[in-house]
Amino acid sequence: MSHPSQLRVPATYMRGGTSKGVFFALKDLPEAAQHAGPYRDALLLRVIGSPDPYQKHTDGMGGATSSTSKTVILSKSERQDYDVDYLFGQVAIDKPHIDWSGNCGNLTAAVGAFAITNNLVDASRIPENGVAVVRIWQVNIQKAIVAHIPITDGQVQETGDFELDGVTFPAAEVKVEFMDPADASEPLFPTGNTQDVLEVPGVGHLDVTMINAGIPTIFVRAADIGYAGTELQEDINGDATALAMFESVRAHGAVKMGLIQNIGEAAQRQHTPKVAFVAPAASYKASSGKTVEAKDTDMLVRALSMGKLHHAMMGTAAVAIATAAAIPGTLVNEAAGGTERESVVFGHPSGTLEVGAKARYCDTHWQVEKAIMSRSARVLMEGFVRVPPVS
Repeated sequence: MSHPSQLRVPATYMRGGTSKGVFFALKDLPEAAQHAGPYRDALLLRVIGSPDPYQKHTDGMGGATSSTSKTVILSKSERQDYDVDYLFGQVAIDKPHIDWSGNCGNLTAAVGAFAITNNLVDASRIPENGVAVVRIWQVNIQKAIVAHIPITDGQVQETGDFELDGVTFPAAEVKVEFMDPADASEPLFPTGNTQDVLEVPGVGHLDVTMINAGIPTIFVRAADIGYAGTELQEDINGDATALAMFESVRAHGAVKMGLIQNIGEAAQRQHTPKVAFVAPAASYKASSGKTVEAKDTDMLVRALSMGKLHHAMMGTAAVAIATAAAIPGTLVNEAAGGTERESVVFGHPSGTLEVGAKARYCDTHWQVEKAIMSRSARVLMEGFVRVPPVS
């Protein structure tokens, strides 16, 4: 019995921030995958190696974590004043599902470099030496992002001495600006409040801050759920009861935020919202073994992604943290000391991160001009990904 040959699809495997993913130029995908739909999803699932009941991604390009089970599709933008359209897919590990509901802030750092290298940015916008400003349209969330890509001798500069906690080796710094990161069609705070009380069966009544900035995020106090805010992955991810509690908080928060109609829909929307817990600054030992001193942070944050505690911090959640920290009355601002601020340094499982946001109160509501952070990115491998035919 004969079997069809594998497909051979041009692709680039890239690290962006503390994430990795498989990047495609839209025009290089098989014609049937150049449009959203079941065929595209099936192809990308097979590329990553999902669904995998063993949760190893042995037969695909995924890394079997939320940080490494990602796909990106880029195309030259037809929108005025933008260079590239960026579509992100968060691939479930053990389910045949891709969540297209949100962005990946970490991989955003790699978008500009890929766009330049693959001729998606007009050559006139790329200096021989200096910084190329790449204007990105984030398709999932319909938002503008500006990436500042270092250029040397007309090529993307990937090597450098910028260090990012959660990434082993230094690289070139990429500054990323998330413009107007709140959902324009929704209020920054979906209930109109900087704090709410969320009733979660089996957990109780929790004070929460629910915010739509970067990515919809639910913040709770670490102390209210029995944690200190210094936890590492092994403290959470091996505890099935804890993970079930966080998922219940996430699901009930999603209903209150208006993202889903009922709890049952949460399973099909795993990427959003995120849930995070915050605490005042304290010293702890990071996952690398180094000590993070209380004096070097303003606060502590731990966040879950795709049902597991993240090893560092999602870029989009960092936008939510920066925004909430800038607004008095939120749990995040409270944990950071309750002062007015335009930037915050927070501790996460891998170390620390500084993020900034400019927020202002306009008439009856808060508005966010932009959130800013630095990341790094580089190509890990480029060429072709092989994938068995799908239907």
